[in-house]
Amino acid sequence: MVCLGNICRSPLAEGILQSKLSLEKFKIDSAGTAGYHVGELPDKRSIEVAKKYGIDITNQRSRKFTKKDFDEFDMIFAMDRSNYDDIVAMSDNVTQRKKVKMILNELYPGEDMGVPDPYYGGNQGFENVYQMLDEVCEIIASKIRK
Repeated sequence: MVCLGNICRSPLAEGILQSKLSLEKFKIDSAGTAGYHVGELPDKRSIEVAKKYGIDITNQRSRKFTKKDFDEFDMIFAMDRSNYDDIVAMSDNVTQRKKVKMILNELYPGEDMGVPDPYYGGNQGFENVYQMLDEVCEIIASKIRK
């Protein structure tokens, strides 16, 4: 799960998907395309909305996406077009590029919609993003379980 700073959207997506899959079978992580917040906790509003739904993301720390992630993960989900473009620009080959997907395409195939960044908005923006990610992560988890 990849967003810009790895403190709002991608930590929520990581926590939500982890809540839907066995962590003994799957490695789920998140990162940011920028290193603004490396080592920091997720945004307190992300922590609060996740907690509201019984998910604890306080063990996460922001990190920057690296080329190594192409080797570590089978699927890489970008939260928006800018993140997608940044990730693809780091890839070395077609195999790596095929791993990168716009996350909402799992819910709205081919529409390339982005998950809005709630950072500068109020608490309702975080709630809306949570609901969006919960819905799409259920689809992803269902596909992975098969």
